[in-house]
Amino acid sequence: MNLYNDKRIVMTLDAGGTNLVFSALQCGKEIITPIILPSNSSDLEKCLKTIISGFKEVKNELLPESPVAISFAFPGPADYENGIIGDLPNFKSFRGGVALGPMLENVFNLPTFINNDGDLFTYGEAMAGFLPEINKNLKNSGIQKEYRNLFGITLGTGFGGGMVINGKIYKGDNSASSEIWLMRNFKEPNLIAEEGVSIRAVKRCYCEKVENSNHLSPEDIFLIAKGLKEGNQEAALQAYERMAVIIGESLANALTLFDGPVVIGGGISGASDILLPKIIEHLNGTIETRTKERIPRLVSKVFNIENKSEYCKFLDQKFQNIQIPFTQKSVNINTEKRIPIGLSKLGTSEAVCLGAYAFALISLKNHKLA
Repeated sequence: MNLYNDKRIVMTLDAGGTNLVFSALQCGKEIITPIILPSNSSDLEKCLKTIISGFKEVKNELLPESPVAISFAFPGPADYENGIIGDLPNFKSFRGGVALGPMLENVFNLPTFINNDGDLFTYGEAMAGFLPEINKNLKNSGIQKEYRNLFGITLGTGFGGGMVINGKIYKGDNSASSEIWLMRNFKEPNLIAEEGVSIRAVKRCYCEKVENSNHLSPEDIFLIAKGLKEGNQEAALQAYERMAVIIGESLANALTLFDGPVVIGGGISGASDILLPKIIEHLNGTIETRTKERIPRLVSKVFNIENKSEYCKFLDQKFQNIQIPFTQKSVNINTEKRIPIGLSKLGTSEAVCLGAYAFALISLKNHKLA
């Protein structure tokens, strides 16, 4: 499916606890100036009416064209399959189940698709970003291998995840897959991973070592770590490297079950030149058996494709010719299992929007209105 040639229009929404940003996509591109309205997240009726009025405004902007669907990301927990939103931390008024999807379908008479932002981020990168680029470079290098799966993480206010298997979002039986934020924190096992992988985690870790630094942002701390801003460089490096190890162990646990490339997005991914080498080091590390034998942490070797020399090594895949028993024939096999890991190629917000757009277009034929 070529998203950039599809002339159907889909209305979208970026739902935050403070603002709701409405837009519309056609041919994979935004075609109106985004409409920003306050979320009114503490008042359910106000919030729902704002969502309706926002989409009505978008629809009027599109005239004489008509959208074919509504598709957007909304925080969970939720029953995404049925468009039911659960009890949300950032939308305090959403309690006891809110039938957001069915409400919009009844108001607009349009198929409405709601997904987790981590899933849509990963789906966008799988459809038109990270995954196609990897496969194109493999093909250009003469390697007959194609990756079909993708695991995505977002690093920012929280620690989000998403999973695409064989070109489809994997939601799970309870719309509860890819909840990587709930992994056990490798550094503090009594805590969830998100307590060590977030904006607040970087700030807290630095502030514990440096007095009167509460005003600093993660970007400030990154610049200090790089020696580009005055401050405690060692403490800043430790803050990011600590987070990298927690990310690494969370991904290691995920990749023992999910075999595929990893894409990273979110605001904190801007510190990737500190984070990625430590994440890779952890993933390519070892773990022990009870007899103290050291074995690789993962079956596959992980490559940082943001590093040019590592990307070249990743593309330099070795094949071996082996004999088929009892015949004169032979087959070529790849001698090493490989997982590429790198940054979003679309940008996090664009990937989420494009993921929502693609999901709607692909799902339309099987969708029945509420």
